[in-house]
Amino acid sequence: MTLLRYTAWRLAQAVPVLIGILFITFLLVNAVPGDPVRLMVEGQEVDQATIDMLEARYGLDKPFHERFANYVLGVMQGDLGHSFHRGMPVTELIMIRAPPTLMLVLSAFVFALATSIPLGVIAAKRRNEPADHVSRLLAIFGVSTPSFWIGIMLIIVFAVWLGLLPSGRLVYPWRDPGFYGLNNRLELWYHSIRHLILPMIALGTLQMATLMRIERSSMVETLQKDYVRLARAYGVPERTILRKHAFRSAQLPVITIVGLNLSTALGGAVLIETVFEINGMGRLIVQAIAQHDYQVVLGVTVVLAFIFLIGVIITDISYAYVDPRVSYGDED
Repeated sequence: MTLLRYTAWRLAQAVPVLIGILFITFLLVNAVPGDPVRLMVEGQEVDQATIDMLEARYGLDKPFHERFANYVLGVMQGDLGHSFHRGMPVTELIMIRAPPTLMLVLSAFVFALATSIPLGVIAAKRRNEPADHVSRLLAIFGVSTPSFWIGIMLIIVFAVWLGLLPSGRLVYPWRDPGFYGLNNRLELWYHSIRHLILPMIALGTLQMATLMRIERSSMVETLQKDYVRLARAYGVPERTILRKHAFRSAQLPVITIVGLNLSTALGGAVLIETVFEINGMGRLIVQAIAQHDYQVVLGVTVVLAFIFLIGVIITDISYAYVDPRVSYGDED
């Protein structure tokens, strides 16, 4: 099976998964008490005829199965509906809110990979030594501590007490520098990085701790393989063994966890965006749930599920690059 056929096959498998996620979300948001139309006109003197008209406009007067079928057909055509409270297409709303979330999640993964892999390799190389014990404590702290608590503590220490870093919001590097009163792109990037550091660390700590534990365990197991012992017997330097013989073989479990941790990062972004006042998709879905804005909740859920499934597919494809023994299916 070629790479293209395998990718198409995995994408086809993702379709029923997306429909299942959409059905469960659709069922749950419709089971929540409260009428979105009455919430939308709350505080206004509106008669029943107007309420009936609004319900008909948004299709809320139809039975559940008909509304779900119409919504699925709309999603297949790229239409995620209209927001009840914002009066704009959900697709356009997500396009505005998606870049901050993606920037936050990607930066958190960069931070996690850049710290966990070296620490995991060092811990495996110096097994049962002080460096290994420190890495274990760091991993336990990262796995057991909620990301929002880490974010709050980072704000208190680095923003309130020390005044070194900003405590909230983001400076977007794709905007014009004049929007923030800056002179050039260099200043814009500098302020963007400063605003991103605290939420990036808060969101990436759990990913870093998980990846570091897997990296250490995988490296320890690989360093005990027969071919590694043979290389040592031939006098191959330890640095060469780590870099050429052990490191690449040990990355397959790490790649698996990276793909699966994408869902954790997307879920954690909801809390981190709330703590740091970032106007991304996570904060958007929290606001939409509070307002009973069903269309926005469904739209954001579909997009986040799609991003996660794409991440899993990329992870599967990466296996063959890391380990040549992995193929894309049965050979003819």
